[in-house]
Amino acid sequence: MRSVLTVLVACTSLIGGGTALADAGDRPALRLGAPAPVAPGVEYREFSLSASHGPAYGHVLRVDLSEPGVSLDLLHPGSVAARATVSRMTAARGAVAGVNGDFFNITETQHPGVEATGAPVGPSVAGGRRLGAAVPDGQRFGPVLPPGATTRDVIGLGTDDRGRLDRLTLKGTVTAKGREMPLRGLNQYALPVGGIGAYNSSWGSASRLRATCGTDANRAAPCTDDTYELTVRHGKVTDAAHRPGHGTIPTGTLVLVGREAGARELRRLKAGDAVRVEERLQPAERGALRFAVGGFPVLRDGRLPSGLDSATSAVRTSAGVGGDGRTFYLLALDGAAGYRSGLTVAELADLMRDLGADDAVNLDGGGSSTLVTRDPDSGRTSVRNHPSGGAERPVANGIGVFLRT
Repeated sequence: MRSVLTVLVACTSLIGGGTALADAGDRPALRLGAPAPVAPGVEYREFSLSASHGPAYGHVLRVDLSEPGVSLDLLHPGSVAARATVSRMTAARGAVAGVNGDFFNITETQHPGVEATGAPVGPSVAGGRRLGAAVPDGQRFGPVLPPGATTRDVIGLGTDDRGRLDRLTLKGTVTAKGREMPLRGLNQYALPVGGIGAYNSSWGSASRLRATCGTDANRAAPCTDDTYELTVRHGKVTDAAHRPGHGTIPTGTLVLVGREAGARELRRLKAGDAVRVEERLQPAERGALRFAVGGFPVLRDGRLPSGLDSATSAVRTSAGVGGDGRTFYLLALDGAAGYRSGLTVAELADLMRDLGADDAVNLDGGGSSTLVTRDPDSGRTSVRNHPSGGAERPVANGIGVFLRT
């Protein structure tokens, strides 16, 4: 597919692959600023370009994962159902840079009286630990998914220290009284119709009621009244409720939430019954992921997938991988008044390809788009872009760049 961008300046340290440069004759102009080192192996640049809807301005980090000590991990507020600004999460974790991550449960205007959890749409893995699984496709926030994409799509870092696109699918069971039931959710704000979901101490204190609202195809559908919740401590049922609750879940305790058929299964159990819950996030690719964040693919093997939106322009955030998984690109557009025309998803894909990525995802954008770096001298964390809301928006998670010393 023909790219829409042209590189006008020589930036050999940032641009890799070169797949989009051969047909650069009449494309709009991408201009890259001078590189600024953030840490060994981590380089920051500003850029500007003329896109289909007007000028766009942005910020990009190139992360060399082959540099000793350089790595990536998930930034998160300490629990799945919580939000914090990227700068706060970056500073708290001691990261040298970061961008915002997945789309999240930002509002519940369609369900008055139901708390928005702040939990992300897709799977999340931090430090090799699975935090949560993906909501049904129809329950997601964000733009319409391109054909073939799903909420289970992620970008992350494998245990081989190489970045990659992947797809994480929840596999799990709930076994009790000789019956084995499928587990359909893990620390997520929406459960499939008829499903059972597990919530542990990683969830946080937010209400679990939102998990029983909407349907697999319609986020705005009403909440169901056919619900049931069990508390399981050290493998035994200790409490039950007809309506999902809220509050901190202690370590060693699981809360099982069922809706419709799942609720009927849970009603079979009573206090003292033994329950065993097994769950894992199964990758589509070989090898475990040390870190993963949800986002839909816009670039695969240097090619744009069919069906990417080429009409709707917006402020966007992206993450990409190049150099056989050894180079990571983190990008956020500027939301300042003069640059809010943004990019279409297809333009974003072309931009990531021209910067050197072979694979890339679209992350949460708009007022969430944020890129921060830590000053190597003062240690202060600075927001590099201008968030479109005028200030940083608290978000569900992000991607952090770390330097192990």
